[in-house]
Amino acid sequence: MKDVDLPSSRSAPSSSASLDEIAAFVDNAHPVDLAAWLDQLPRSDAWSHLARLALARRACVFASLPLESQAELTRAVSPSDIAEIVTQMDTDDRADLFNVLTPVEQHRLAEHLADEERENIRQLSAYEAGTAGAIMTTDFAILGAEMTTLEAIAALRRQAPDTETIYRSYILDDASHLIGSLRLHELILAMDDALIGDIMDTSPISVSVTMDQEDVAKIIARYDILAVPVVDAEGRLLGIVTHDDAADAMQAETTEDFQKISTVLPFAQNMREAGIRILYSKRIVWLALLVFGNLFSGAGIAYFEEMILAYVSLVFFLPLLIDSSGNAGSQSATLMVRALATGDVALKDWRNLILRELAVAAALGATMALVVFPVGALRGGAGIALTVGLTMFVVVIIGSLVGMSLPFLLTRLRLDPATASGPLVTTISDGVGVLIYFSIATLVLGL
Repeated sequence: MKDVDLPSSRSAPSSSASLDEIAAFVDNAHPVDLAAWLDQLPRSDAWSHLARLALARRACVFASLPLESQAELTRAVSPSDIAEIVTQMDTDDRADLFNVLTPVEQHRLAEHLADEERENIRQLSAYEAGTAGAIMTTDFAILGAEMTTLEAIAALRRQAPDTETIYRSYILDDASHLIGSLRLHELILAMDDALIGDIMDTSPISVSVTMDQEDVAKIIARYDILAVPVVDAEGRLLGIVTHDDAADAMQAETTEDFQKISTVLPFAQNMREAGIRILYSKRIVWLALLVFGNLFSGAGIAYFEEMILAYVSLVFFLPLLIDSSGNAGSQSATLMVRALATGDVALKDWRNLILRELAVAAALGATMALVVFPVGALRGGAGIALTVGLTMFVVVIIGSLVGMSLPFLLTRLRLDPATASGPLVTTISDGVGVLIYFSIATLVLGL
């Protein structure tokens, strides 16, 4: 949102608060805190509080609400009232709101907007979700290379009310190509008669309008900049992505990764708003698929039925062994998924990493084997102890290597490596662990 003069924040009123206390909170709370409180109220009550605010503050609070709540208020209030707010919102926030409305609701609201605003929303809404174009804003400061420092400062004063940030301005040629950028700090320190073209950065960092939003956020973090310009294939400036929008995009990507790590199909709603149907449909797919994966474990146990009947004590260690394999695999997969996501490792690093993981897994497996060996001896004698110890050593290595390799394999296949973690790695490790356990038992115990 644009910078506005805001009073200090205070604690949200309780359910027993007086009307004066509620009014004081509404008038003085930070927009984010006020939006969080309003979001818990019935929509009619929330709007009654919003409507009494000055327009600039009303738009700031409205934009701080979750998108679904903005949409609900849009449906509950007259289009002219919402259009008044939308006019004051940042261009990217307007586009986000329109994208969650139905076509009928979009048309009803658009009728109350100016032609320029409707066209701007149409352009921003056309970009594919998850790209730089979908999260950029067109509210940025523009300067000319031929301007002097004093002329540039005067131009920024005129543009500031309608610009999301003036800390960096962008210099364009006559065809709107990005040819430079200039920090406000450098502009203020320059001589009054210095030309912008002489003091600007002629190689500004920029991103393509089709770049994935997660990569955009990484670039902003890497170069520690407040905003990054977005250009088309010809280098024309289309908008900017600010650090706060990049942070929101990164949070959404991280949430999606966590969902995939738990083998849940990604969904946009937060947990409080997601309905039973959404949660069911997003979770049942992988759960059903993993059932068939677990059948391999059952088939392995059935195949070694005679071994189990002869040495019933083997069953006691079965959950311990396959769980250890799955846990080791989940550790490796989680570490590797995160490393791939942050760019710490790449596909070319696989060979070196697999050798290092083998050494680490061998040390972990040996340590865990020493732990369970005495338990095996007490439970079933030397033969059972040797079987359990060897199996623990092998399954921890196998689980770790599977957990580390799957993210690389999925990345190579251009799939999301986050899918490799959690239940998927555990299911694979369980099936392999059962076969390894009873195969070692057959060799050691002589059946």
